[in-house]
Amino acid sequence: MKYVLVSIIAYLLGNVATSYIVSKVFGKIDIREYGSGNAGSTNVLRVLGAKAAVIAFSGDVLKGTAAVLIGRYIGGSYGEILAGIFVIAGHNWPVFLGGKGGKGIATTIGLMLPIDPLMVVLILIVGIIVIITTRYVSLASITGVTIYPIAMIVTKKPAEYIAFSLILSAIAIYRHRANIERLLKGTESKFGQKKITG
Repeated sequence: MKYVLVSIIAYLLGNVATSYIVSKVFGKIDIREYGSGNAGSTNVLRVLGAKAAVIAFSGDVLKGTAAVLIGRYIGGSYGEILAGIFVIAGHNWPVFLGGKGGKGIATTIGLMLPIDPLMVVLILIVGIIVIITTRYVSLASITGVTIYPIAMIVTKKPAEYIAFSLILSAIAIYRHRANIERLLKGTESKFGQKKITG
């Protein structure tokens, strides 16, 4: 029963659509109808600017962290793993927004912080290097979530956490499938391009 409770709480936390809320407050718009159509902080940055994007990113990170801490408190290690999966599910497929959410990268960073902060540092360093060298935020995200399970395997983490990392990686890559297609075609938007206003 406690794991069911953890899953429900985490999913509902994931439904707190920070980018959607920020876009309503800062721009009186639905961010999903502008730019790339994604309810994420990168799209908020392009459409509404840095201040709104920082708030959206921070909110998504915080809900990931909160979900895992609650899951750990209620259900221990398996509780935090379940919480991590379900907060991502809630973020990516929020029932309150008709299932149209974000891609879960900021929330993944947030949920990883209390589980393995050093892994977060590694992934962020790699991501920053990719952004600096290519200016593709999506490529940085894809690279980060690909490295995550590999690093977990190499460092011989417990099997349940390796499985957890593989699930998170698979979800993130699936959510980036359109970005992958655009990257292959050379049509993906780069970081720093002029923001889209409509």
